[in-house]
Amino acid sequence: MMTLRQFASRPDAVPTTTSWYLADLGRAQGMQELFTRQSPQKLKTLRDCAMIESTVSSNRIEGVEVDPTRIGTLVFGRPALRDRNEEELRGYRDALRRIHEKGSKLPLNEKTILDLHRLNRGDIWDAGRYKDKPVDIIEKHADGRQTVRFRSLAPEKTPEAVKEMVELWDRGLRERWIHPLILLGALNLDFLCIHPFRDGNGRVSRLVLLLGCYHLGLDVGRYISLERTIEENKERYYETLALSSRGWETGRHDAWPYINYLLFILKTAYADFEQRIGLLKNGRGEKTERIIAAIRSRLGPFRVGEIQAACPGVSVDMIRRVLKKFRADGKVRCLGRGQNAQWQADGELGNTH
Repeated sequence: MMTLRQFASRPDAVPTTTSWYLADLGRAQGMQELFTRQSPQKLKTLRDCAMIESTVSSNRIEGVEVDPTRIGTLVFGRPALRDRNEEELRGYRDALRRIHEKGSKLPLNEKTILDLHRLNRGDIWDAGRYKDKPVDIIEKHADGRQTVRFRSLAPEKTPEAVKEMVELWDRGLRERWIHPLILLGALNLDFLCIHPFRDGNGRVSRLVLLLGCYHLGLDVGRYISLERTIEENKERYYETLALSSRGWETGRHDAWPYINYLLFILKTAYADFEQRIGLLKNGRGEKTERIIAAIRSRLGPFRVGEIQAACPGVSVDMIRRVLKKFRADGKVRCLGRGQNAQWQADGELGNTH
């Protein structure tokens, strides 16, 4: 709530970079209605792709991964769960569904935040409950190292801090202290610095971001995975969060690096939305989009069988034809021989025509 307090007491002058992002997002939001006047099937394709990518990416950022051949079934089916990781992936899917189904009708308040945590964490003892012990914010490095980046708010102060945070959010929107998208960035930063739960804070922060977008009339998260966009820019996420959380506990922090990062994420998502709508309009099929979503949900090498498992109803021959086209365009490469060979994505699949 320290960032929202800053804007309540002395709204800062908006940096030039922030103004550029807001102008770009204003234009993108103005085009939103045009983008969404597509056929129901085209939009359903994008929604299904976003559901897979969001569920996988948000969990993978936190080190939670599952068998790639199970992703499609876990997201769209109801199989018996094999382990804790599958339970967490299913829980995130359930939380996403609640937000997408209710949109801005789902209030952004303390109860909703606790409910999203409960859904996301599944059958575990403290799901939907605030932390009862101090929790450090840990940064996970690519080489496996972990460092303490920030010591979060004390457990005894957490419930009141969350209540104040959502009250300031509501008040800021009513009183128009500053642009609503800047308030959304402030809300997200405050949530991460409060760090209200023992575990699952990063995932809930991304769910709150999505819900906040719905409240501000930004529907891009329904069709493009904000979580995947964040994962693709994960190093910048940690860097800007480190910069903006420094001095947060005293209210002397600089919130703009992290706010600008989130604005960049939203701008990137809208650009992706426009591109993918255009590709569908120009003939790239629904099944191809599903194959691309399945490939994007994997960071490393994958096999054709894994893609098929994530794309029910798409034939192996179709998957192989798409891979052959992408290989010719230099977007993927085959790492071996035979039907069980692994493949690796080397480029941005969305740019392939």
